[in-house]
Amino acid sequence: MKQNPSTDFFFEKESKWQDAYGKLRAIALDCGLEETLKWGKPCYTWQGNNVVLIHGFKEYCALLFMKGALLKDDAGILIRQTDNVQSARQMRFTDAKEITKLKATIRAYIHEAIAVEKAGLKVDLKKSTDLVYPEEFQKQLDKSAKLRKAFEALTPGRQRGYHLFFTAAKQAKTREARVEKAIPLILAGKGLED
Repeated sequence: MKQNPSTDFFFEKESKWQDAYGKLRAIALDCGLEETLKWGKPCYTWQGNNVVLIHGFKEYCALLFMKGALLKDDAGILIRQTDNVQSARQMRFTDAKEITKLKATIRAYIHEAIAVEKAGLKVDLKKSTDLVYPEEFQKQLDKSAKLRKAFEALTPGRQRGYHLFFTAAKQAKTREARVEKAIPLILAGKGLED
C-alpha cells in the first residue's frame, strides 16, 4: 500500500522516535493496510476497520492494536496500558533497533489482527451497568430518581468516564467532591469532557 500524505506531518515533525515511526509505518504498509489519520496519529485500516495505530510517549513509542485483547500474544509482548483498557494493547519500543529485530514478529501480529477483522470478531466489552460505582455516587443515585434517569440516559462511554473519574479518587472526601461537581453535568446530559 502507499503512504497517505495527510499523515506525513507526523513522520516529518522533530521527535526522538522518527526513525522508529518510519520503520513501523513501512511494516504496516507492507502488510497491506491502508494508511489514514485518526486522533492526530497514523492509523492503519483494513476495509475501513482500524487495525493498528502508531503513537509515541516520553519513554517509548508504540504500535497500538485496536483489538489486541483478541490476539494470542505468543511472544508475550502486548501491554494493556491500564486496567480500564478493555480492547486495545500496545507493542512498545524504546529504540528503532528493537523494531528491526522484531520485524517478523510485528508482521505476524499485524496479520493476526487483520485476520481478527476479516473474521468479524468483537471484544466482549464490560457494559456500564456491570460497573460498580463508589458509595458516594450510589447514594446520590438512590436518593434522586431524576439523577438516576439522567445518568442512565448518558452514552455508555460517558457513564464509564464518570466511573473512572469517581473511582480514581482514593479518599472519600475527594470522591464526594467529584460527585458533587459531576451532578450538574449529568443532569444536563453531558459527559465530563463536553
